[in-house]
Amino acid sequence: MSAVTADRAFEASGEDRPHERRMGEIALWLFIATEATLFSLLFFAYIYLGLSQAHWPPREDPKYTLALILAAILIASSITAHWAERGIRRDDTARLTIGLGVTVLLGALFIVVQIFEYRSHLQSLHPGDSSYGSMFYTITSFHFLHVVVGWLMLWFVLARSLAGHFSARRHLAVKNVTTYWHFVDVVWLFVVSILYIAPQFYGPPLPHG
Repeated sequence: MSAVTADRAFEASGEDRPHERRMGEIALWLFIATEATLFSLLFFAYIYLGLSQAHWPPREDPKYTLALILAAILIASSITAHWAERGIRRDDTARLTIGLGVTVLLGALFIVVQIFEYRSHLQSLHPGDSSYGSMFYTITSFHFLHVVVGWLMLWFVLARSLAGHFSARRHLAVKNVTTYWHFVDVVWLFVVSILYIAPQFYGPPLPHG
């Protein structure tokens, strides 16, 4: 069978081509590895700067209530994304659409709550106040950007799902997008642990004034 004939056969069957599936998965994991490296470097920079200071954070410890709520939202969204992806593996397009729809809503909720959280932090901490402020907003805003990108990707696969583009034999885009979304969720758990929870155990902050 010629390559052209094989391509036409896969197109007619509505199935992901094996080489496309393989290359798509490799590209995704290389991209995730790159992003994970960038986050790791940011975390190491944050820790390095913290070890060189007498007190880190220099003032009051960050409030973590909203950060934990955001973590719960992302964990829930990962569950619904996984539920949706497992559904299309079984050729359940309705489950895929519902799961993606709920995930998109949870992603929107995360974005809104994150904005309120920024407003709360900006009342006492600004990016230019110190190296701590700079690192705190760099890391959290970098993650926020990834959430927005992942959320837009979820919208894209949701639109394709509504158009009937996916099936048990063709859902590579769903798998890749949900895997990326899981990555974004895991990174937030590290952000919460390192930036919000760990400072609670560093000792007393410097007094104001």
